[in-house]
Amino acid sequence: MTYAYLFKYIIIGDTGVGKSCLLLQFTDKRFQPVHDLTIGVEFGARMVNIDGKQIKLQIWDTAGQESFRSITRSYYRGAAGALLVYDITSDLESRRDVKREEGAAFAREHGLIFMETSAKTACNVEEAFINTAKEIYRKIQQGLFDVHNEANGIKIGPQQCISTSVGPSTAQRNSGDIESNPGCC
Repeated sequence: MTYAYLFKYIIIGDTGVGKSCLLLQFTDKRFQPVHDLTIGVEFGARMVNIDGKQIKLQIWDTAGQESFRSITRSYYRGAAGALLVYDITSDLESRRDVKREEGAAFAREHGLIFMETSAKTACNVEEAFINTAKEIYRKIQQGLFDVHNEANGIKIGPQQCISTSVGPSTAQRNSGDIESNPGCC
């Protein structure tokens, strides 16, 4: 299936907070209560539709253990988005260790999108990934990301082209054709 853009995401956070469960819930729509520790990095992908454009999300699930930090940091480079995951104490509101207000304040302070999710119930999992994609797409539209520089974690999809010319081409001007040039490949 073709796509307009590919966005590289990373999922980061301490060990055992549910990074792999979030990825599995988003890509396969299922919850696995017992999950082996991630060794190094795992990978998943899914297509989403943002403003009528097919966007492929390439998601890298990094290991949370301290012993893998030097390996997983190399995946941070070239990521268009990151989901920072922490555990409030496994969906148990009465035993919550991190107050919602604390998480929201941290996000505001660092200019991040804040959303609490649950891989177990699927609450806000779709929204976390899709809202991040919408924000990246919005920044592309505003010209804040250079889509021709793959170091930004964004690739133009196969057989897609991004118009950079304005007005008719030289050949069209010479032939008297006044139809607009799509500036395409």
